[in-house]
Amino acid sequence: MTTPTTPIRRPPAPNPAERAKTIATRNGPATLMPTAEQRDLPGQCGRVIPELHHVHTSGSVSILLPDEHHLVKRAHEAQRGELAVMVELTDQAPVDLREPIRGLLWITGWLRPLSEVSARARAVSIAETRPDERLLDVGHGLTLLRLTPASLVLADAEGTHSLRPHMFSAAPPDPFHDYEAAWLRHLETDHADVVQQLAKHVPAELRGGWIRPLGLDRYGLRLRVEADSGDHDVRLAFSRPVEGPQQLSGEIRRLVGCPYFPQG
Repeated sequence: MTTPTTPIRRPPAPNPAERAKTIATRNGPATLMPTAEQRDLPGQCGRVIPELHHVHTSGSVSILLPDEHHLVKRAHEAQRGELAVMVELTDQAPVDLREPIRGLLWITGWLRPLSEVSARARAVSIAETRPDERLLDVGHGLTLLRLTPASLVLADAEGTHSLRPHMFSAAPPDPFHDYEAAWLRHLETDHADVVQQLAKHVPAELRGGWIRPLGLDRYGLRLRVEADSGDHDVRLAFSRPVEGPQQLSGEIRRLVGCPYFPQG
């Protein structure tokens, strides 16, 4: 008779749509690629790095390319003025790790050029939240295109998940998405003693590795252990979801077992 095993319970984490929205909101490096269906067709080129990209709340992506770029020409020539492409967004750790990529988000959809009026209106809309002088060149050497999403796929330490655009659109980014990078760098450079105290929560067989801050969200802190056996990620769960720096400081004090932890 086989004794049933108790499933391992993973620490809580943001749901896939929230993690995808957080990656998109951080606005990390982006690459355009042909879709799997088009990859082997004649005339297909490899990866393209846009001049600028911006993921909107809905999941649509604004892409800025030189007027003479082959994708701009192909989008104009495509049937119905739409070209199937995939945008790959990379989530990179804000500290210098030997394996810095924390996750990937792929947005597949239809790329089409915008009219002059629509392109300028969209450039103004982007500039309201993300000012960039390159947006001034729309219509003057640069073309703004829109990718309308059909599907999204997220791959990170929590697994691989397929998402529909409405799921992405409805999800909020993590409340620490614009705070995480500076906070992790501060923890790495100014509070190595705190990181060492956090190490007591790492499995004993990994404590001989170099323990680094990897990620922060409202559910917990992630550490990366760089060991001779490879890289290992460990999530330290908070006692409750947190929404701001004061609550975060309290949770770090709890994990460290120290009555005081400076907020930086």
